[in-house]
Amino acid sequence: MHGALVFIHHAKTMMYERMIQEAWVLATVENPDIVEDKNNNERHYMKRIPEIGMRVLRVIVNPTASPP
Repeated sequence: MHGALVFIHHAKTMMYERMIQEAWVLATVENPDIVEDKNNNERHYMKRIPEIGMRVLRVIVNPTASPP
């Protein structure tokens, strides 16, 4: 991904509620295992996270949107 990642309020809330560390999100976007482009201008980054038993973290980014 190019450019700085901006966490909108919804993302921060979900990370807090789901106990997802910011470092995991950044690692997923910077070095994903899988990337999927969706039809609605979203890009899905996925990565297995060892600290949570190799569960897959999915980070959804819309590179065309500006944060509110």
